[in-house]
Amino acid sequence: MEAAVWTAIAVLAATNLGSLFYLGARIDAQSARIDAQGADLGARIEAQGARLDARIEALTERIDAQNARIDTLSVTMADHVRRHAG
Repeated sequence: MEAAVWTAIAVLAATNLGSLFYLGARIDAQSARIDAQGADLGARIEAQGARLDARIEALTERIDAQNARIDTLSVTMADHVRRHAG
């Protein structure tokens, strides 16, 4: 009878240890998948940021060019008004 009890304890212990090792391997695999997805997402965010930076820079250049044109027209208009006002 005592041998059967020790056998049952050994089988239970082996089952528990096997389950722990199995779950540990599954958790490690899941962790690796999460890390890979995180790296991929980080790269995608960086690429999107670079594209947005380029678009914002292009818009800034267009606005600066437009401001320069408006400044030129303002000076021309002021000269024109000065000539006819006085």
